Amino acid sequence: MAKDGEKSEWKEYIWNPRTREFLGRTASSWGLILLFYLVFYIFLAGLFALTMYVMLQTLEEHKPTWQDRLTTPGMVIRPKADEALEIVYNIHKTESWDMYAQALDKFLEPYNETVQVQNNDQCVPDRHFVQEDSGDVKNNPKRSCQFNRTVLDACSGIGDRYYGYHDGRPCIIIKLNRVIGMLPGLEGQAPYVTCGAKREDTDKIGEMLYFPPNGTFNLMYYPYYGKKAQVNYSQPLVAVKFLNITQNEDVNIECKINANNIPTGSERDKFAGRVSFKLRINSVN
Repeated sequence: MAKDGEKSEWKEYIWNPRTREFLGRTASSWGLILLFYLVFYIFLAGLFALTMYVMLQTLEEHKPTWQDRLTTPGMVIRPKADEALEIVYNIHKTESWDMYAQALDKFLEPYNETVQVQNNDQCVPDRHFVQEDSGDVKNNPKRSCQFNRTVLDACSGIGDRYYGYHDGRPCIIIKLNRVIGMLPGLEGQAPYVTCGAKREDTDKIGEMLYFPPNGTFNLMYYPYYGKKAQVNYSQPLVAVKFLNITQNEDVNIECKINANNIPTGSERDKFAGRVSFKLRINSVN
């Protein structure tokens, strides 16, 4: 009997035909609760939409309104085989170095003369290409300066389609990471790249050639205005050709940017403004 009584109580709690209550509440009570939560969530959604609208009004369409300006941009190399930044191959095994040549071919395609002439301008070298806005009138899209791969000379892949990998005189291409608004180089002194071996490998690196001469990033490619404002921007490059690096041994190399207004390294990132990689050229089958 006790069980029948408990069962009856549960049934009445779920639906009480005498008071017409469902789960202890009448229809009007449930209606008021649902109405409250409906109004409450509509209010929250409206508040969120208003907040987003106000925030979006503060944003610039073509560049970040707020950005953590890097005092020293990072550097990267091409070809890049893996995250370890190691370039290892055997001169006598084409399959071991052909992937590097193909990677450089693909990387340099946007720098072909036909593409550059079609998309970019012939700029005045050795000075910053500043394109100011006129008050509220935005000077967009911004123009970009031509960087033709022929500037890389022996590392352009035009005269030597293997970029020197087949004869043990490989090319490495270096670029600075893009930083919006950065004006490297003061008083007309362009930033330039220098490479050298780590202390233990100083006698292994041999001679190097830089393209463009002195490994400079011409001032005319700066400032950079952002991907949306400067759609066809071509990042300047520097190529380094190793002429007689020691073979059959690991050579640890570090390249860094030099400029009179770019500090090298920082407390937060000791690799800022520099890049390190290992190069090993094997000549024994």
